[in-house]
Amino acid sequence: MTASKLGDISGKDTRTRLVEGMADLLWERGYVGTSPTAVLQRTGVGQGSLYHHFAGKQDLAVAGIRMNADTLTRAAREALDGPGTAYERLERFLLRDRDVLRGCRIGRMTQDPDVFAAEALREPVAEALAWVRTAIAEVIEEGQARGELAAGLAPDDLAATILSTLQGGYVLARAELDEARFTAAVRGLLGLLKALVVAP
Repeated sequence: MTASKLGDISGKDTRTRLVEGMADLLWERGYVGTSPTAVLQRTGVGQGSLYHHFAGKQDLAVAGIRMNADTLTRAAREALDGPGTAYERLERFLLRDRDVLRGCRIGRMTQDPDVFAAEALREPVAEALAWVRTAIAEVIEEGQARGELAAGLAPDDLAATILSTLQGGYVLARAELDEARFTAAVRGLLGLLKALVVAP
């Protein structure tokens, strides 16, 4: 293997470590609370490598947010695209494993003033949440079309309610350091959704 090829592999590995470190720190501390120094300490990467791959903190943060967004949308896709009725797919999505007290990887970013103020940071957050909302709405719409769910509510409105309740559940759980608050929000959602199921 040539020296240049080895350098490419090393460079790619270093970049990935930086993005993963930033993604994790964003989830833990938010954008304001995460410094380039913290990323370097977390990843064991030298400062020169950081600025070789990224223009600065914001550039690295965008990559980290996109990585967290990919994690979120992949988990949602696995739950919502699987087999079953519309209710079963929504139930699987709502009951999937989550690190509740760490909050939502993406939802937490909306509370960060620097993310809100910078379009480059805010855009991938908005895109990820919009993707999840649309994916939920599509499941609801399919369920209504197949006669599995009552057709009284607009799919996008119900999807927004589901996503908003989940995000609020994270906030309540973190405020009280009690996952039961999130579980209660999910339980309430499932009760509302169950009432929309049309008996065969």
